[in-house]
Amino acid sequence: MYGYSHDKDNYLRRLRRIEGQVRGLQRMIEDDKYCIDILTQVAAATKALQSVALGLLEEHLSHCVTEAVAEGGDGAAEKVREASDAIARLVRS
Repeated sequence: MYGYSHDKDNYLRRLRRIEGQVRGLQRMIEDDKYCIDILTQVAAATKALQSVALGLLEEHLSHCVTEAVAEGGDGAAEKVREASDAIARLVRS
């Protein structure tokens, strides 16, 4: 079981809301809306995705990494490396 499993419904609800935001962006483009209004909505969707990513990262650290460290061995180092790589990807995006 993954760390986010207890909050899965909340994550799905948030992602569906983001999906709706992206569909709204498509409609804005189709309807030739003002550039700045579209960019404002892009920023909102981006922020919402970042929020989901940070929540998942927190769950990963507090569950998967903590559990692997408690068990010790090579698995712990692998989970820490995965988390570091994920953080690096989030920082670059």
